[in-house]
Formats: sequence, C-alpha cells, structure tokens
Amino acid sequence: MEQVGATCPSQPAAYASLFGTFQFRTADHNEIAISNRRARALLGILCLAGNEAIERDSLSKLLWPGRFEAHARASLRQCLLDLGKLLAPHGPDILNVSRNSVALHPGAVLTDLAALEGALANGDLIAAIERIDAIGSKPILDQMDFGPAFKQWLAQRSGDAERRLRAAVEAGIATLNRAGDYETSARVREAWTARRNEAAPARAAAAGSGRTRIAVLPFRSVGGRDASDYFADGIAEELITALGQVPQLLVAGRTSSFHFRDSPLTPAEIAKALHVSHLVEGSVQRQGERLRIHIHVIDGVTGFESWAKGYDGSLDGIFALQATVAQAVTSAVGDALGTAMAPPPARGMTHSKQAYDLFLQGRALSARVFGDGVLSTAVGLLEQAVTLDPEFAEAWIALAEAHQLIAVYTPCLDRKAESERMADCARTAIGLTPGLGYAYSLLGVHQWTQNDVVGALDLAFQGYRLEPNNPAVCMRLGSFLLYCGRTTEAMQYIEAAIDQDPVDGRKFNLRSVGRFNLGDIDGAIEAGLRMVDLGFPSMWLAVATAASGQHDLAIEQYQQTRLLLNKVIFPPAGTEPMPPAMMDAYWQVAAHGVCSGRDADRATYCAMLDMMQTQLHDPADASIVLPAIFMGYPERLFEAVSHAISPANTLCLLSIWADVDPIRRIWQHPEFIPFAQRIGLAAAWDKYGWPDLLPAPSNRLETPPPLPN
Repeated sequence: MEQVGATCPSQPAAYASLFGTFQFRTADHNEIAISNRRARALLGILCLAGNEAIERDSLSKLLWPGRFEAHARASLRQCLLDLGKLLAPHGPDILNVSRNSVALHPGAVLTDLAALEGALANGDLIAAIERIDAIGSKPILDQMDFGPAFKQWLAQRSGDAERRLRAAVEAGIATLNRAGDYETSARVREAWTARRNEAAPARAAAAGSGRTRIAVLPFRSVGGRDASDYFADGIAEELITALGQVPQLLVAGRTSSFHFRDSPLTPAEIAKALHVSHLVEGSVQRQGERLRIHIHVIDGVTGFESWAKGYDGSLDGIFALQATVAQAVTSAVGDALGTAMAPPPARGMTHSKQAYDLFLQGRALSARVFGDGVLSTAVGLLEQAVTLDPEFAEAWIALAEAHQLIAVYTPCLDRKAESERMADCARTAIGLTPGLGYAYSLLGVHQWTQNDVVGALDLAFQGYRLEPNNPAVCMRLGSFLLYCGRTTEAMQYIEAAIDQDPVDGRKFNLRSVGRFNLGDIDGAIEAGLRMVDLGFPSMWLAVATAASGQHDLAIEQYQQTRLLLNKVIFPPAGTEPMPPAMMDAYWQVAAHGVCSGRDADRATYCAMLDMMQTQLHDPADASIVLPAIFMGYPERLFEAVSHAISPANTLCLLSIWADVDPIRRIWQHPEFIPFAQRIGLAAAWDKYGWPDLLPAPSNRLETPPPLPN
C-alpha cells in the first residue's frame, strides 16, 4: 500500500495528524473543524489508507454498523456530500469519489505518518528523530470507536503502520552504522525506544489499539487417577485458538504463555512479561468420562481475580464445553473493560474421542521438541489419530509439524523423506480445511527443498493472509524473507511474531540475525543474549560479538554452545558420538575458526569442513553449511547447498546477508548469482524484490548449470 506523502510532496492541499486525536489542517496549518464525528472518522480512514481506494460498502459497514444496508449507504452519501462542501474552499481535489469507492487524490494530503515515513525513506534521520519525538506514545486515530468492525480495521492498519515504521527505523540505523555515524544512530534508536516504551501501557490496554491483549496460561490437572497434563494443556491450547478468533482480542502465543508453567512470578509480573492486560488461568479435573473445568480471569495490572466460574461436562460433549468456556471468558473480559465482544465460533474437530485424546498426547510431545524419541512417539500417536478419523484436519497439521521438527531438530538419516511426508500431511489438512494458514506455511518449507523459492514465498504469504495473528505463521514468513535477503521487509513480520509471542527463543534468534544483517551489532547482541536466556544456541550471539571486536568473549560464547549438544543441537546423522576430549577439541577449533578473526584459525576449520563433507552421511548437513557461512567460505557453501536443500540447512541461509567480513565474501563472490539461480533464489528475487545488499546482477546466466544428481 502506497502512503500519501511518502515522497513528501512540496505543496499538499492539507495536512492531517493521525497520531493521537485526528486533526485536519489547511495548507497554511489552520485547523478545519469537523463537527460530525463520522465525517471526521471517514477522513481519518482515508488518510490512514493513503492512496488506496476504500470501497463504499466497506466504509458504510465500518461507520454505520448494525444499520440496514440501504440506510448505511445513504448515510455515507450524505456524509460525503457534507465533507466535500466543507473541504472545497481549501482544496477542490482532496477527495476522489467514484461510484464504488472513495480515496484521497494522490499528493493532496500529507499526514504525520507519511511525513515520518518519507523522512526515513529519504535518509533525513534528524527530521525523523524530531517527528518521532513529536508523536511520542500517541496511538493512531485515538478515541475513535464505531464498534467491533471499525476496531478490527483500525488495529490491522495501525499495526501495519507500526511494523513499517519499525522496519524503516532499523534500516535507517543500519545505514548510519555502515556510514560510521554512530552518534546519530544512537539518537534514532533512543527516540524510537522511548516511543516504544512509552506506548507499551497504551498498547496493553484496550483503548489504544482497539484489541485487548490476553494470555492463557497452562491449566493444572487436578485429582483422580485419570488426571493428565497433556489433556489440561489441550484444553488451554484450544482456548487460545478459540479466543484468537475474537476480533477484539489479541492472544499471546502458546510458546510464551506455556513458558510460565509453575512460574514463581506473580500474575502481574507474568502479564508484564507477556505484554498483556489479562491472564486466564484454569484447572481441569477428568475422571473417566466426566470433566470439570474451572476458569479464572486475572487483571494483569493488579493481579486480582476479576471473574471465576466452574463448568461440568463429559468427553462426549468436549467441544461444546470448550465453546461454552471460550464464550464465557470472552464475555468476562469484555465486561471487565466495558466493551461488547463477539463470541468465538465453536470448533468441532473430530467425532472420535479416542482420536482427540491421541491428538492431544501427540501435540503435547511435539511441543517439547527435544528429548530421546519424543518426536517419533508423537508421530506414532498422531498417525493413530488420523487413522481413526481421516478427516481430522488439526491432527494432520500436528503430524505435518512433527515431521518438520524431526527433519530440523534430530539427527535424521532421511530429511527428504520427512519433508515429503510433512508436505503430504499439510496438503491433506488444506484439502479438509482450506482456512488453516499454518498448513500453508509448513507446505512452504517443503517447497524450499524442491528449489521452488517462489512457491515457498507464495505459500507463506497465503498462510499469512489466512492467519495474520498467528505468531508461527508470521515467524515463518519473516524467516523466508530473511533467507532471501529481504531483511528490512522480514523484520516487520518477525517483530509482529515477537510482539504476540515474546518469550520464544527461536523468534529472538531471527531478531538477532535480522539486526545483525541490518548492521545493528548492538541490537543483534541484545537479542542474542535474550535467545540464550531462553535456552537456544549462542552461535549467532558469538558471531555478532566477534563482529563487535570482542573476539575472546565470542570464542567463549561459541564454545558454550556444546553444552546444548543433544538438547537443542545434534551431531550429524550417522556419526558415532565423540568422546568428551575429542568433542572439546572439535569445539575449540570451531570456536576459534568462526570467532577469533585470525586467518590461520579460519583455514584450519575450513579444512576440517572439507574433510567432514567427504565423510558425513549427509554432505549438505547444517554442521557444514552454517560454519561455512560464518567463515565466508563460499565454495563449501555452494557445493553443499547445491547438493540438496533440506528443512535443516535452509535455516542457515538467513545468515548469509550481513555486510561484515568474512560473511560478505559469500554474496560478493562472482559465483553467487549463478548459485542463487540454481537453488531458486533468483526467481524469487524477480517476483518479490532483490536483496537489500545486492545491486542488479552483472553475472546472471541465461541458463544456470543444473543441480547435481
């Protein structure tokens, strides 16, 4: 969507303030009083939409909800007539009204949002700092409320604007850092951080964003021989999914909320960590076929219980019971805020109680990811579930995800077969329920292994269109864009995923790499430290630390990664476990080769990678690909990835796109463009845009060499 004023027109007919209370001013900055609140909102909608035309039907539904269609359309016509008369003396070409849509004439209005985006795009960072300071913590179109549809529209548009600004700020900081202007870079970061910190309470409250942020904590299993954590977790997860369908709610991701299982923190501290205003806690008692679910809604500021209720039911009516609970929680949160909320739709996933129980067990094991045999056991349980009920779409998605996790996080001997099985399961889920966006994201992972990067991105964007508020879907799209070198664009999706799921180490890994690729070394280190706090490898932290010149600390950080062996990272498939002394020696060579900055250390580790590639079961194993990128060893990278792309080594591609030595040797290598053509990257650049770091190619081959057999 193009923003009005993104190129800062020299003589706009009017100016508009979108941040805070909407204001509309003449070319000489005198305010135009608009007494009709719907006319003011209509103009605000058009200003926020930029040059995009909004359909009349959409406008009438946003501003006159609940009215008969003909009445709403007539009200819109009259509103447009009145607004046109009011604006005519100040600029006859401000509004562009057609039979079916309404828009602003391009360049007619300059908004404070567009002016800030223009300053960032043009590299005028001093002006950008002043504008950031001026808008402060003000939300967009504050105090406008015409019902749920309007709130949802505004939340989506303002969220998109915030993500664009965040990405543009990060790109500006990266440009300043590359130019050596660290003083201005620090000022930009300070201004943006101050705005983000000041705005946090407003975003957590319902009034600022139009959506209430809540989190569902893991439920407790209580009493009886049949008490099962997996069943209680399943009830909580289904509540997360159901509440996520309510337009007025933004629900924290499962990874983050379940991080606080048995936490010693107070409810207020947990709510602050998750950036939510309310918590949902509960317990599940299961005895045979009977169920009792008790729910509490907690005020995230005070930590006090604002609502509680118990529900009785049976396994035969589990989905109806879950729907009742979800609707009651929605109503309770709405009552606490004085806002009417639409009830979530009921979900009936399967007719088989046994299939549902197997699904819950398998999904709970998949969520653990790490542990001897955990994922293979999960696959077995989920396969039983879909055998009992072949139309159980959610179980097919869970099975697809389990196969994907096996291909990435275990020493798998046949990653290609796991990827193909994942794709089959995802296609089955889509065939049963086309609206499940995460299934498209998983299918996109498989398309990478087919060297179909265009298809992978197409699927990731389709998944996002279907489930824009699913943090896993956002993260997948952001990661795909990182692999392609579209770092600035990727960061808006990664930050959106972190915003909703702020206690997931994998997402902070992506933030660390993205900040590093943008030249923000301090930001990369900060995100890397958070990633390690959450239990993920410190390799990327070590690489960023080495880039900052702290080589000894970086070596120590890289060596600490071995402590996570067999927990988060695994030895290559088909290899025998190394004795402790040999493992220490290997990790010392690796840490010095990647982080010391000494050519001799790099050469030693590169020679070791050469040897490993001839001996490993999988010559494209990530244990070869990732250090080859870190050390700027393009020949080894090109050979390994050209041999085969897998769900495991695809993750390594996001590390290519840094403008630091020695990594830049890869994308500056004369054979990089032909390599990118062979694996499908160049085709994706043609459709979705070239990488941030690459100029137009001069060595593109008309017919790239074929991939090896």
